[in-house]
Amino acid sequence: MSKKAIITGIGVVAAVAVAGGIWAHTSSTTKVAAKDTTVTVGIVGDSSRELWQDISKRTEKKYNVKLKIKVFSDYVKPNQALIDGSLDINAFQTKIFFDDQNKNLGNKLVSIGKTVISPIRLYSLKVDKLADLKDGMQIAIPNDATNEERALNLLTQAKLIKYNQKVTNPTVKDITSNPKHLDIVEVSSDQTVADLKSADAAVINGNFAQDAKLAKKTILLTQDVSDPKTAAPYINIIAARKDRAKTKAFREVVKEFQTKATEKKINALYDGFESAAWNLK
Repeated sequence: MSKKAIITGIGVVAAVAVAGGIWAHTSSTTKVAAKDTTVTVGIVGDSSRELWQDISKRTEKKYNVKLKIKVFSDYVKPNQALIDGSLDINAFQTKIFFDDQNKNLGNKLVSIGKTVISPIRLYSLKVDKLADLKDGMQIAIPNDATNEERALNLLTQAKLIKYNQKVTNPTVKDITSNPKHLDIVEVSSDQTVADLKSADAAVINGNFAQDAKLAKKTILLTQDVSDPKTAAPYINIIAARKDRAKTKAFREVVKEFQTKATEKKINALYDGFESAAWNLK
């Protein structure tokens, strides 16, 4: 090869390296600038956007991993989006909800890390306390399988109803005792806030309650999550596709989420509505 050809070849390699965002030199202090990785994370509602933006700043600084946040309005599409590849990871669902959804979707997904726990709550704009719920009043509850069971458990905790707890995926049809003859109506989880305006009370998931900025004084009852064993199914998780679960960037995102800095941010943002749960057993 001629000297001119060698020089030309070197020039082509250098041009490709620059175009790819990689630079290097041949001294003993050679450095390579790694190309930034973008991870698309799906969330439901807007309540966790600021938290994920904060985490993105830290993952970009530590690992050159940027987070692109995609917001959904319902609890079904974010898992479907993992399967079709339009999302890399998502972070919105409890473990019990995930297990149910994953089974329905062919067990193609996996949990890669715990995040927070957000108790479900009973809200009312019309009464101030549980005792004020009168005969025949209407309560709206989520209609998806795991959140409906969670809502029925909350109403049982309130001593308002009893239901057949041997049933898998119970619904209002499985209520065995309703002494106040409450009109318990099933609605989509993302419609429970809207129904709160017409119903006498509603069981609402934490993210939707936060998005709607529901005042603490409107809470009639909060789910008891003091026992780690009974609380475990309601810990939120980060999910990914099984075939991508060991992706280095995903693991780095989980690692950065599960830090004291994130816990501090959670406490600052959510005023007790959510709390760090990655150390709960």
